[in-house]
Amino acid sequence: MNQQQVTARMTVEGNNEEIGCTAISRSIWTWARLAGGAAILAVLVWRVGAGPFVDGLRLTTAWALAAAVAITSLTTLCCAWRWSLVAGGLGVDVPLRTAVSAYYRSLFLNSMLPGGVLGDVHRGVLHGRAVGDLGRGLRSVAWERASGQAVQAVLTVAVLLLSAPPAGSLRLVVAWMVAAVAGVALVVVLLRLSPGRLPTRVARTVTSDLLGSVLSLRAWPGIVLASTVAVMGHIAVFVVAVQVTGTELPLGRLLPLALVVLLASAVPANIAGWGPREGAAAWAFGAVGLSAAEGVTVAVVYGVLALVATLPGAVMLVAGRGRRRDGACELTGAQAERIGGVVHA
Repeated sequence: MNQQQVTARMTVEGNNEEIGCTAISRSIWTWARLAGGAAILAVLVWRVGAGPFVDGLRLTTAWALAAAVAITSLTTLCCAWRWSLVAGGLGVDVPLRTAVSAYYRSLFLNSMLPGGVLGDVHRGVLHGRAVGDLGRGLRSVAWERASGQAVQAVLTVAVLLLSAPPAGSLRLVVAWMVAAVAGVALVVVLLRLSPGRLPTRVARTVTSDLLGSVLSLRAWPGIVLASTVAVMGHIAVFVVAVQVTGTELPLGRLLPLALVVLLASAVPANIAGWGPREGAAAWAFGAVGLSAAEGVTVAVVYGVLALVATLPGAVMLVAGRGRRRDGACELTGAQAERIGGVVHA
C-alpha cells in the first residue's frame, strides 16, 4: 500500500469517526431535551399533584377553543410574514400563502412530536429542498425563530422593568430562564460545531445573514411588527386560559406572568411543548403570591388551547402529501431527528 493510499484511508477513517461522534452527540442532546421536560413534569406532579393537570383538561371549554383557533390564525399569519421577510433576505423567497401553510404544519408537528422543534426542522428542510438550497432553507427558519424570540425577550424584560412589585419579583425568574436558554444554546453550539468547521466561516455566514436579512432595512421593521403582534396574540390566548380557570388577576399582574410563561416555552427541553412552560407558570405564579397549582392549571389550559389551535396544520399536512404544493420531498421523522437542533439553539 503506497503513501497516498494510506493517507486516503486515514482521511476516510477520520471522517467516519467524526461523523460517528457527531451522531452520538446529537443523540445525547435529543435524549437530554426529553429528559429535561420529563423531569420538570415529574417534579410538578410530585409537588402539586395530578389535580392541577386534570383540572386544566376539565375546565377547557368550547368557546375558549374557538377563541384560541381564531387568535392563532392571526399570530400564524404574522409569523409566516416574518419568515417570508427573513427568507427573502437570504435569497430563498417563500410566498406568503405557502409560508402560512408551511407554518401551520410546523406548529402542528411541534405540538405533537417530542422536543417541540421537529416541525421547524421539517419546514426548513422542505423549503430548502424546494428552492435547491438546504442550508439557506434551514437558516431562514432558524433566523425567523431567533428573531421572534429576541423580540419577545426584549418585550418581557421591558414589561418587568416597568412593572411595580410584586411583578418585580419575577425578574429573578426571568434571569434564571435567560441563563438556562443561554446555557442550552452554548451546549448546542459545542455539540454541533466540529473541529473541521472553521469559526471564521461560521462568523462570515452569521454576519452575512444578519446584515443581508434580519437586520436589513427592508426586513427588520416588519420582523419587529410581526413579532410584536404575534406575542400579543399569544398573550390573548393566555388571558383566555386565565379566564377559563377563574383566576382573578388585574392586567398589571397578568401581563408579566403571561410574558414569563411564554418566554419559558422557548426552552427546547420539553416534550412536545410540555415541561418548561408548566414549570415556569408554577414558579411565576408563586412569585407573585398565587399558588403554584393555579399556575400549572393555567399553563395546562393554555397548552390544550395552543394544541387545538394548531389542528389546521394537520389538515394542511395531509393535503400537502397529496398535492405537494411546495414541490418538495417528504422528510421522515428519523431525518428530522438527525437534523434537529440546527434550527433551535
